[in-house]
Amino acid sequence: MGMMKVRDYKQNPFIVIWEVTRMCPLHCLHCRAAAQLHPYPGELTTAEGKQLIDQIYSMDNPLLVFSGGDPLMRDDLFELTEYAAGKGMRVSITPSATPRLTRKAVIRSKEAGMKRWALSLDGADAETHDAFRGVSGSFERTLKAISYLNEADIRFQINTTVTQYNVDKLPQMAELLTELGAAVWTLFFLVPTGRGKLLQPISPEKHEAVMHWAFNMQEHVPYIISTTEGQFYRRVVYQENAKRREQGLAPIGHHQDDLAKAPRGTNDGNGFVFIGHTGDVQPAGFLPIQCGNVKETPLPEIYRNHPVFQALRDPDSTKGKCGVCEFRFVCGGSRSRAYALTGDYKAAEPYCVYIPKALRAAKC
Repeated sequence: MGMMKVRDYKQNPFIVIWEVTRMCPLHCLHCRAAAQLHPYPGELTTAEGKQLIDQIYSMDNPLLVFSGGDPLMRDDLFELTEYAAGKGMRVSITPSATPRLTRKAVIRSKEAGMKRWALSLDGADAETHDAFRGVSGSFERTLKAISYLNEADIRFQINTTVTQYNVDKLPQMAELLTELGAAVWTLFFLVPTGRGKLLQPISPEKHEAVMHWAFNMQEHVPYIISTTEGQFYRRVVYQENAKRREQGLAPIGHHQDDLAKAPRGTNDGNGFVFIGHTGDVQPAGFLPIQCGNVKETPLPEIYRNHPVFQALRDPDSTKGKCGVCEFRFVCGGSRSRAYALTGDYKAAEPYCVYIPKALRAAKC
């Protein structure tokens, strides 16, 4: 399969996130899950996990990400990795910075066929990051893990949850990631769900400012800058590159990286699907609408046919300004944030300040 092939999101996702466990010893301020030290009843078994991997592979072999909790707390993690990699799947992992994050684990993951690691950094120093993560020493442990990844020549991604708490430290973070050798920096824009309800999001105006800052930074850093639950970054990129073309300048864009960039934008339930630790299927981890369980219904059937997924893939049915926005097919707004703040996953993106042309024309 050509990695950058444009797939039909109505049939197959570009990326699948499987929460293999909710076990985790950390107490992160933004966590959407109720993590604990022991497995929850009903977590998918090894056999059920392999059946799920078969179903995921059948959907045009999308990217597969093992998340948690801390996936390293699952004893069969590398067995599942070998099974998926043996089918030719591209497998990534988002571990927690715990004592399990060792050089041995990094080497074992490479032997099993893991292609990419994603680690979280929410500050450019230990004080900021550790306070956010709720565990002292998390920052240093993350840096040590990065040294293991660089030593093993494994490319890695850094995820940063952007809130009022750390937004002013993003420039320092950008410098640090250059020094560390990151391949991708993903800015996660806060969705107030789970423990994240206690955090203070940045304002809509600040969201727009950060998007423009990220676009301009892309020209000066060696890694890709991407967003999660910040879909309107695609609008900003389009608008700013249009201005550059008018000025005779080359557009600023992502480097080629088939483990980080879809051929076109994904959104909750639209190119993206989340499977919880017990097999429950949601459009996204931050959009807690249960649409079935893979123990009872095959994942392809849920993704392709469930009414919620079908509605999420119809941007014309989105309410408010998102439904008439000229960027609705490339952006679509965060359906998770709309749901978290309004209770309606089809409501307009609450943090986007852009006024669509259709509404501007109506006022004239």
